[in-house]
Amino acid sequence: PTGIPQIAVRRLGGISGDKLTGSQQSFDPKTNEPVVNIQFDTEGGQRFARMTQQYTGKMFAIILDGKVISAPQIKEPILGGSSQISGSFTVESAGQLAIALNSGALPVDLKVVEERSVGPDLGADSIRRGLIAAIVGTAGVLMWMLLTYGRFGVYASFALVINVAMILAVMALANATLTLPGIAGFVLTIGAAVDANVLINERIREERRKGRRVIQAVENGYKEASRAIFDANITNVIAAVLLFIFGSGPIRGFAVVLMIGIVTSVFTAVTLTRMWVVGWLKKNRPQDMHI
Repeated sequence: PTGIPQIAVRRLGGISGDKLTGSQQSFDPKTNEPVVNIQFDTEGGQRFARMTQQYTGKMFAIILDGKVISAPQIKEPILGGSSQISGSFTVESAGQLAIALNSGALPVDLKVVEERSVGPDLGADSIRRGLIAAIVGTAGVLMWMLLTYGRFGVYASFALVINVAMILAVMALANATLTLPGIAGFVLTIGAAVDANVLINERIREERRKGRRVIQAVENGYKEASRAIFDANITNVIAAVLLFIFGSGPIRGFAVVLMIGIVTSVFTAVTLTRMWVVGWLKKNRPQDMHI
């Protein structure tokens, strides 16, 4: 079996890996146990036959990169150029040994074609550029919301600012680092938060075009838009959870920021803005509104 911890090896010439033509994981037809079948070329088969005749009953070490990966016992002379390695294998360990033997048999030298070193300055520059992109994108979104929806755009902009602060606060509490993939998730959540406000405001506009009164239009707008918002964000949460479970490193960082941002964006875009709009309606009782 593979994984021999320490073993003393007496080198007697042996057979090099280029004499091995193939190895496969298989099953012993008698015992149905996992085994590894190996085949040699003509020269390798002849040398293997002489060695098994001379050292029957002794162990035969298989060495890869200076380490013994298996040490089966030679039970009998093997004259046909092919052999079977058996022992306390599992299907997985037998498959790993077969792969190791095949990789060791490849007559390919490793050559360094190109080597690059990435210093901390490059990473810092990428993060700086990512932050600049996030700030410029957020500012552009705020300006567009203000120009397009007026008072409701102001509410959406305040909600967006609070959303950003909440994401950073949660990350600070969790001692999370804002990496470049995290910045990407951060920007994506900003888009999701704005998208929620766009859905709400456009729905209120549609209700007003139908002739609904101001209060009824706002109530129906939030009610109907919230369904689509929750459905869309549940899908995003599922995607983020799967990225976190099956991903690693930067992908997990992106998924964490995305999950935090989805929760905070739904809260700020739906709950906070609705509270502010309802407060304005109760205080001013407007007969008409421009949105």
